[in-house]
Amino acid sequence: MATLSSAGIGSGLNVESLISGLMQIERQPLTSLQTQQSTAQSKISALGTIKSNLASLQNAAKALTPTTLQTATSALSNYTAALTDTTIGSASATSSAVPGTYSIEVTALANEQRYQLGKSYASTDAVIDFGGASTKTLSFTKGSTTVNVTLDTTQNTLGGIRDAINKAGTGLNATVVTGTDGKQNLLLSAATGGTANTVSIGGTAQFIDSSNPSSPIAASSAFNQTQAATDAVVKVQGVSISTAGNTITGAVDGVTLNLTKTGTTTLTVSRDTSALQTKLQTLVNSYNTLNSSIKNLSAYNANTKTAAVLNGDSTLRSIQGTLRNTLGNASDSTSSSIKQLADIGVSFQTDGSLSLDTAKFSKAATTDFAATASVIAYYSKALKSDATAMLDTNGTLTNRTTGLNSTVKNLGKQIDAMNTRLTRIENNYRSQYTALDKAMSSMSTTSSYLTQQLALL
Repeated sequence: MATLSSAGIGSGLNVESLISGLMQIERQPLTSLQTQQSTAQSKISALGTIKSNLASLQNAAKALTPTTLQTATSALSNYTAALTDTTIGSASATSSAVPGTYSIEVTALANEQRYQLGKSYASTDAVIDFGGASTKTLSFTKGSTTVNVTLDTTQNTLGGIRDAINKAGTGLNATVVTGTDGKQNLLLSAATGGTANTVSIGGTAQFIDSSNPSSPIAASSAFNQTQAATDAVVKVQGVSISTAGNTITGAVDGVTLNLTKTGTTTLTVSRDTSALQTKLQTLVNSYNTLNSSIKNLSAYNANTKTAAVLNGDSTLRSIQGTLRNTLGNASDSTSSSIKQLADIGVSFQTDGSLSLDTAKFSKAATTDFAATASVIAYYSKALKSDATAMLDTNGTLTNRTTGLNSTVKNLGKQIDAMNTRLTRIENNYRSQYTALDKAMSSMSTTSSYLTQQLALL
């Protein structure tokens, strides 16, 4: 359709201004739809913040919730283990440890078996006498298991043999060492100490004796054992224990000993509540973050008469009410003095947040750890259940967010339809006013002509 490039130029009528004013009125419903869509999107974003805060609370509660087969005491117990003489070794404990002191006497450390090749060679010297064969083998036997390492003529140096042994997983680690005279030797050492890891060497390979080339040395005789494998020997409370390595587990329930020297010392295992306190503080912090988000996103400023994006939203009230009810219930603890969160130092503040009194918590945990653990586990399990239900695919938050997403989608369709309609309306206005502009221009020309003719008369 042909239109004026500058409507109104012919008649002096301000057509562009007229069309602009009319379209501002026509666009008012579009502006309303866009505002509604923007508000819905802001609510979705705000609910995303709540969802993230709830997930954090869920994780914090999960960390304090025993599994199906665990008791609260075993699940939340942490212990430390230490040796009085730290030069003898170190100790660590798991949640299955038992507090107490134990005498430790280390009479022997475990040693790994070591071998050294009886002859030395230059780095490029041939080491194996193949005697016309294409391959030879080195056999390494530990218990009833034998690993055969096949060597060919391309591996006939100490470096080649070393690489073949290390690649095969024989239970021995091979290393080439070079002396001050430039000669090399092959050292073998067991990967793990203890007599159970003793390895014997055999096979068809024969090592060349440079001083007597006509009499090669069989593999079983070519290596000298420089250190025999030995077991660690430890006495715990007078009970003798023998083990293949210097790391001992199971000698004391839940305790691992790492031995470095022989001698006598004392092992002390004690309960450690610091890790539990840290987890409880994380739970408190997670709740407070969620509480703060709910408070800010549902606020109303009476001075500025400004409402937050989720002001009056029933979803937030539902979440807050459910969690507060859970925290306000009495636990199933059988203790007469420790039954609620307040009894272990967790209490509500005037602003709805929680605080942890560490001194009160420490006293409760020291006085009756079982009851303290029971209370923590009870509320953590309940909070985890609440958060899980809210975050579920059919939960409060998901349903609310799904509804808002549907609203945004429907509004988007209405906006698209409205934009199409507005384009058509503007084209109609422009066509009508362009025709009017042309008509008025023509009438103006006729008027001027008639005025001239009348003047001539």
